[in-house]
Amino acid sequence: MELLSPAGNIAKLKYALNYGADAVYASGKLFGLRAKSTNFEEKELVEAVEYCHSHKKKLYITVNIFAHNRDIEKLPDYLKFLEKIGVDALIISDPGVFALAREFAPNTDIHISTQANVTSWKTAEFWYKSGAKRIILARELTFSEILEIKNKVPQVELEMFVHGAMCISYSGRCLLSSFFTGRSANQGLCTQPCRWNYALMEEKRPGEYFPIEEDKYGTYILNSKDLCLFDRLSEIYKAGIHSVKIEGRMKSIYYVANVTRVYRKALDLISENLKPPVFLREELQKISHRQYTEAFFDKFDSSDTQYFGDSAYIREYQFIGEIVDTDEDFILIFVRGKFQIGDFLEIIFPQPENDYTFRVEKIFNEENEEITFSKPNTIVKLKKNKQVDYKNGIVRKKAK
Repeated sequence: MELLSPAGNIAKLKYALNYGADAVYASGKLFGLRAKSTNFEEKELVEAVEYCHSHKKKLYITVNIFAHNRDIEKLPDYLKFLEKIGVDALIISDPGVFALAREFAPNTDIHISTQANVTSWKTAEFWYKSGAKRIILARELTFSEILEIKNKVPQVELEMFVHGAMCISYSGRCLLSSFFTGRSANQGLCTQPCRWNYALMEEKRPGEYFPIEEDKYGTYILNSKDLCLFDRLSEIYKAGIHSVKIEGRMKSIYYVANVTRVYRKALDLISENLKPPVFLREELQKISHRQYTEAFFDKFDSSDTQYFGDSAYIREYQFIGEIVDTDEDFILIFVRGKFQIGDFLEIIFPQPENDYTFRVEKIFNEENEEITFSKPNTIVKLKKNKQVDYKNGIVRKKAK
């Protein structure tokens, strides 16, 4: 079973693959639904394809906007470019874009986006007969419904989300952002108004806000929990689902790396009929997340999918930085978050059993001068605590 991870930029792509993903999904600067992510310039897409293929991994590119007339004339050249550089599949939701892809990138596989709302075996069959290789299933399906689709249309590959943020709207097709801010979620510009705090205002009493529930903080009536199907991986694996997908192209390098390695390790153990240990599940508490839910896996019931208290992330650990180099005595860290002498830091690696924690005794800057604390976007040196391979190491610390 394929493990598919998000890649918001080239650095995240490399961490996702180095931490265990079989494939990554990404977007160019056009026609994807994460326009606020860094995304890839054309030359970066070329580099991404070469990097993936040199590591025997795959790259899927999102072309999953709902196209307007203004988009149509630009799409053919872009689709021809993606086929020319050898991307492994195009992720598409719009039937018009699908038709253009069949015409201008005829040798590239097409995966039907979750935005297309495939919720029945007949719809899956329609897309398969139209030329799609894979269906990325709607998140609103129960697992029994997914199994029926697999049994009815066994020829088509099925992909399902197993981890990450969920959208309040049906498979992400939302109008709130357009309505409130003029920025269309269906063109990749969502401002996430579902995470805002709402109150009620009576027409003739402007400025007087009434909480929708008896709560001094108001209520987050549209706020979804985060999906986590870690505990159901064995069922998914045994069912023969082709690919499991992690959401998060706009999340940090640390998020992408840690979630990927957790699911990688779990899937490897499950493939050997072994049960993933509890500490792997606990790692998912150490990334930035909202409260977790298994959503609709068992039944189509939204009672456990929403959290009305707030929309804040739970952050038990802080992303401190990436190990960018080593010498005989020191590790060099590109700093993302502040730390100081006396702090306990933890280095994580692609294999979780290699992680270790240490106390910071001394910090040096690039000029080998001692300093008492780090500053973001600088490089600092720390004395090696172990003789291990520090390549791809990521540094974190427990939040206070």
